[in-house]
Amino acid sequence: QVQLVESGGGLVQAGGSLKLSCKASGSRFSGYVMAWFRQAPGKEREFVAAISRTGGTINYADSVKGRFTISKDNADNTMNLQMNSLKPEDTAVYYCAAKFTMGFATVRVMNVYEYWGQGTQVTVSS
Repeated sequence: QVQLVESGGGLVQAGGSLKLSCKASGSRFSGYVMAWFRQAPGKEREFVAAISRTGGTINYADSVKGRFTISKDNADNTMNLQMNSLKPEDTAVYYCAAKFTMGFATVRVMNVYEYWGQGTQVTVSS
C-alpha cells in the first residue's frame, strides 16, 4: 500500500515553468513504476509522462516532449515533473500514479495504475 501526495501546482504565465512533486509514503518505492496524468475541464484524463521503477526508462506524451522532464528519487520516495515552456493548453489537474511491478518498462495506460494522488491544479494564463 502506498499513499501519494502531489504538490507544486499553481498559476503561471505562458512560457513559464513549474515543478510538480509526488511524495510517496510506505516502503518499496523503488518497486513502483510511476506516471503523471492530467485532466482538463470537460476532457478525459490523459497520459503525460511515465518513469520505470529504476528510472532507466522514460516515456512522454508527444504534447509535452521536449518541455517536460520526469524524474524519480528512490532514496527520497519522490517523483518530480519539471514543466518548462508552459502553454495555456497545459492547464489541468495533474495526478501522479503508481503501480507495483517487477518489470523495467513504463506504462501509459491509466487503468493499470493502482494508486493515485489527489491531484494538483496547474493553470497557465495566456
